[in-house]
Amino acid sequence: MLTWIYSMFGEAWGPLRLFNSFFFLSATGFAVTTLATWILLPKLWGHLPTDQGRAFAVNAELSVGKPVSAGLIFVTLFCIAAVLFVPFGSRCLYTVPIVLAAMMVGYFDDRRGGFNEYTLAVFDLVIAATAALVICGTEVTPIWLPGWKETIFLSPWLSIPLATGTIWISINATNCSDGVDGVSGSLAGTAIMVLGGLLYTVIGNSVVAGHLSIPVNHEGANWAIMAFLMVGCLAGYLWYNAAPSLVLMGDAGSRPLGLLIGMLVVATNNPTFIFLVASVILLNGATGLFKVALLRFFGLRILGNIRFPLHDHCRKELGWSNTQVLVRFLMVQMGLSALLVLLVLKVR
Repeated sequence: MLTWIYSMFGEAWGPLRLFNSFFFLSATGFAVTTLATWILLPKLWGHLPTDQGRAFAVNAELSVGKPVSAGLIFVTLFCIAAVLFVPFGSRCLYTVPIVLAAMMVGYFDDRRGGFNEYTLAVFDLVIAATAALVICGTEVTPIWLPGWKETIFLSPWLSIPLATGTIWISINATNCSDGVDGVSGSLAGTAIMVLGGLLYTVIGNSVVAGHLSIPVNHEGANWAIMAFLMVGCLAGYLWYNAAPSLVLMGDAGSRPLGLLIGMLVVATNNPTFIFLVASVILLNGATGLFKVALLRFFGLRILGNIRFPLHDHCRKELGWSNTQVLVRFLMVQMGLSALLVLLVLKVR
């Protein structure tokens, strides 16, 4: 909307040219969503459902009675901010209803105390496929990979299923990573911030992308705005979710976060970024999904001595406190992301 205001009135009043600056939109959007979430969350969380505890989770009783589904508040603020700060006509803006759909699936899951896992899998698949279709469209999609100099061009019949799988895994891994005060929000926020920075400075910048032999995404800056808007929302949320937490994001928050991470990865045109920027999220959440799938569908038992999500294993078997889990997981993800992303960008 702000870019539309600039197009309509920018000639009459010079300062409105700031509304045409992607840097200004990203920075201001981050500040606005942070402040809005910080102010509104405690005023509204009294209307949210309360946590009923989770079977087999370590220290689940400590969360019982706390407001849950805070994602209903900060994801809604994110969607409103996206309409305000992302330029009209951007393809990424068309994903806002999909983010809202993921939020509502999570919210009803929180209220019900849990959908059937197969029902959730179908919901996630529909959401992921719709997002993939919106992002990839019906055009040929350029893909670049580490260690491979040439750009690979995929038809929609290949790019959409690949994008769907990436987004589906991201939704479920992020959802499974929720369970320790501050961990899911911090890990997701770090991944989103790294992806936003890459989309703004590298993948969305034709000069830099050309120098690195990377196919440019001309909507990279628009995706970066989306990323920094969500990072702002998470900053406001984490103020109250830091241990000991006052409120929990629930599935209403974790599922849209996973969706956004997956969509940002697809926007980079490099599916391996899901492993680079969200390594700990995948290790924490997706490994458990893989273990259960092998056992249930193939009767194979692996990693039998390790509890999943991995944060439960660290607390139960290694004796880590919640703060140790948060700090150590975050340090590993930040270190791996910085190292791996630099290697991927340079080794072509």
